[in-house]
Amino acid sequence: MKITLHPLFIALGLVTALFGGLPIYIIYALTALLHECGHIFCAARMGYKCEKISLMPYGAAAICDTDGIRARDEVRLALAGPAVNAFMCVLCAGLWWFYPVTYGYTDTVFNANAVMLAINLLPAYPLDGGRALSGLLSQFMLKKRVGLILRGMSIAVSAALVLVFFLAYKNASLLIFAAFLSASAFGKDVALLRTGFRPKKIKRGREMRHIMLNDSSTFKDALRYIDDSKYCVFQFYSDGMLDEITEEELFEMLETRSIYDRVSEN
Repeated sequence: MKITLHPLFIALGLVTALFGGLPIYIIYALTALLHECGHIFCAARMGYKCEKISLMPYGAAAICDTDGIRARDEVRLALAGPAVNAFMCVLCAGLWWFYPVTYGYTDTVFNANAVMLAINLLPAYPLDGGRALSGLLSQFMLKKRVGLILRGMSIAVSAALVLVFFLAYKNASLLIFAAFLSASAFGKDVALLRTGFRPKKIKRGREMRHIMLNDSSTFKDALRYIDDSKYCVFQFYSDGMLDEITEEELFEMLETRSIYDRVSEN
């Protein structure tokens, strides 16, 4: 796994070193790295590929190929990072209970993980809490409505951070973070999950869409064509038609296969 360092990450590290804050900076950086490892291990178990982790001045980001991820998989993937931070908090608290002398060595580790956990569970996109909320809502709502809800939640969280700045805690990072969430709320990738929503009753009907793919196409290739407004039937060809699979059958097959496996086994 490749780890890249953003130039501003290095610059900020040098600045903190000048003012004696390098040890704390390293602890927070390692906490962010551990958080992203949780996402990567979860993605690997579900069959998705991750290329690298980028360490930036405001945290870290795992670069993973999760295009076409299903809504419930997105929930699991989003919560994997915070779960690692929660485990570290419990581990530190356990050490304090059995070995109180360790408090002086682990209090910063606990604080870093608690902060990372609290921030990432905020229900704002693209934080993990927002992604988990997106995955939950996408299982019974159309993605356009989910996108509107996520934008509203992100703006509400941004406004709350601004209020905290003016009323309680005058720290410029709150305003920077609020600006980041507000800008992200209007990004093009909000709630672009492959939704699990399927109407129980089709009152006005759904258009049927036939998708022709070659026999080497993977599940990832097929998932690109899933659309809430249409019912997809996939036909796989080589010299002639090899197989025909409905979208329900595609999702059932994916339960026991990797997203990078070929759909047609003929």
